[in-house]
Amino acid sequence: MSVIVHTCVQLGDMQAQYLLDEQTLQLGLRLIPAGMEPLPWDAKRHRVDSCVQAHVTGDVFSNGYAGGKTLRQSGTTRALQLERIQIQPLDGGKRVEAFLRHPVYGQFCHRLDWRGGSWMESHTTYHNDTSRPVCLEALSSVSLFDMTPLSPADAPGDLVIHRLESAWSMEGRLLSQGAESLNLEPSWAKFGVRTLRFGQVGSMPVNGWFPWLMVEDRRSRVFWGCQIAHNASWQMELYRADDGLSFSGGLADYQFGHWRKTIQPGETFRTPEAILTVCRGETILDAAQRMTAALMPENPVEEERELPIVFNEYCTSWGCPSGEGIAKILETLRGKSIRYFVIDAGWYKPEDKPWDQALGDWKVSKELFPQGLDQTVSAIRQAGMIPGIWFEPETVGPDAQAYHREEHLLKRDGFPITTMTRRFWDFRDSWVREYVKTHIVDFLKNYGFGYVKLDYNDTIGLGCDGAESLGEGLRQHMEQVAAFHWQLRQTLPELVVESCASGGHWLEPSCLRSTAMSSFSDAHECVAIPIIAANLHYVLLPRQSQIWAVLRQGDSPRRIVYTMAAAFLGRMCLSGDVTQLSGQQWQLVDAGIAFYRRIAPVIAQGHSQRFGPEITAYNTPVGWQGVLRMAADGQSFVVLHQFGGEVPKEITISLPAGYRWSVHSVYGNGIALEEDVLRWHPEGTFCAAAAALVGEKPLQERTNQMGETI
Repeated sequence: MSVIVHTCVQLGDMQAQYLLDEQTLQLGLRLIPAGMEPLPWDAKRHRVDSCVQAHVTGDVFSNGYAGGKTLRQSGTTRALQLERIQIQPLDGGKRVEAFLRHPVYGQFCHRLDWRGGSWMESHTTYHNDTSRPVCLEALSSVSLFDMTPLSPADAPGDLVIHRLESAWSMEGRLLSQGAESLNLEPSWAKFGVRTLRFGQVGSMPVNGWFPWLMVEDRRSRVFWGCQIAHNASWQMELYRADDGLSFSGGLADYQFGHWRKTIQPGETFRTPEAILTVCRGETILDAAQRMTAALMPENPVEEERELPIVFNEYCTSWGCPSGEGIAKILETLRGKSIRYFVIDAGWYKPEDKPWDQALGDWKVSKELFPQGLDQTVSAIRQAGMIPGIWFEPETVGPDAQAYHREEHLLKRDGFPITTMTRRFWDFRDSWVREYVKTHIVDFLKNYGFGYVKLDYNDTIGLGCDGAESLGEGLRQHMEQVAAFHWQLRQTLPELVVESCASGGHWLEPSCLRSTAMSSFSDAHECVAIPIIAANLHYVLLPRQSQIWAVLRQGDSPRRIVYTMAAAFLGRMCLSGDVTQLSGQQWQLVDAGIAFYRRIAPVIAQGHSQRFGPEITAYNTPVGWQGVLRMAADGQSFVVLHQFGGEVPKEITISLPAGYRWSVHSVYGNGIALEEDVLRWHPEGTFCAAAAALVGEKPLQERTNQMGETI
């Protein structure tokens, strides 16, 4: 086998290498940190693995006992041959396009876009330039190979696979496993496929796993990272048959997500984007934040510049808001530096009906708002806040008339897809899109809302009727849901949009880019809030991560500090018994608000480090956690939480060297600074403290005009 480096492209501190098998003309893509030299090709036993993974109905499956396990390396993929590679400038960066041709099915193009940052974007386009229809059953957004080019043989004991698990109110648990423990070690004969395929099926893309993966070579301290930007079924797959480790990701394929799509002659299909990075670094969090840098919302609303505080009344009324109740809250919050006031679920519900049974008709409750909703909106404005309101656009409840409009609902096998409390609009239907425009978009405009919370509290599962496959039906439907989000932004450009899906079930890149912020979790009052909030620094910008700070009349001072400090790890969202808090309690809350406003610029632009032991149990956490966030100008803050178990006398965090550190302000008790070591003496279990820090660079040597050091 003769394998050459066909094209090598420098992308900032990353390098994309395209390797070509000169006999088969198969083209593979590997990524390495710039300046690192791979081992010679013949130093390892491996083959080129194509930069496009595709499978067409009826084609040959891979060997190595792969049937039922994977659609990678199928006959379709193995027949792809390089036509050309094209490189051109792009927005201060580069675009690299690899054009491949199949002798029967036509042209595939893999694109890599780098815009000058710490990440790149990847997708694949298939163009059917043949005379017959082609039915795809798999097509990757990204496919990398040779992810062990810096370590000898199969890198025994060196490779660690990092994934982020997700469950309702326990989002972002990091799972790190060695390649061997996942049975990704090649056989003695380099035969027999090893594969790990994982993902999510349905309309909640973060329901089980985040679409996120990091592969670490511990010997070389190199990380390869990927996030899939897709709001429906997706998959990631690690594949091994030799010394090299390969990875692909994108749409869930036919075996995993029942996705099959027919491309007619002359038509083109494009996969979702994948965000990629490769780097040499110290921690997985450092590598992960190279990808979250890609998630800044496009054309952010001016109101969001200073990361205003939100008040959401859900944990006050629990789905039964009223004009009278909101008026009392407004009197309490007046002058508290809170910018957004959100009326959450239930404002539309009939009397004696639960809020989650009445979705879809969107008629303001006359019982809850006898003076009209417009009066409440006006009162919010008069109190100096921007009014917001909650919708769940895609669903209908059994107590709503909309529930029975079956001709406009998603179906599977001819029956409306029905869960215990919901059915689902079919957003491919023009009637539905007009209905949603009238009942939601026009509603927001007519009442003058400046903020909307878009929630989603169930999943349709495998897919729906109306396309070549259930998975393709789901993809088309969710594509129109995403289009609705963008239409909302275009129609009401100053509207602040919050995304929520039972908390964190929509925390994937395409949704994050189209909204100002997202609910971090439905963890309203539990002790795991700071753990979940810190977890999410792996996958989204803290400026987008809205964290509940629910205050109760019976909260002790220690509990209030614990709650408020957790919200420093993202966007603060207050709720709870705010009209019943004592003056002493409000003093602590006000101090927390002032501290948040001080550190907001660092939340917006900083870089995070995490300290403390691994936390295993979220309901009864034991140990402690520290998060240091630092901006480029040295402005920083640290948030510390002590959980259950034995309380240490002192917790120390070493601050980055090369700065003169000082404390600007402290929230909570027990923090002291000695040069570059921060010391905290916890008061007991389940307590917290935070410090705003200033790191100044010492005066550097400089020369005057005469060249003398001064």
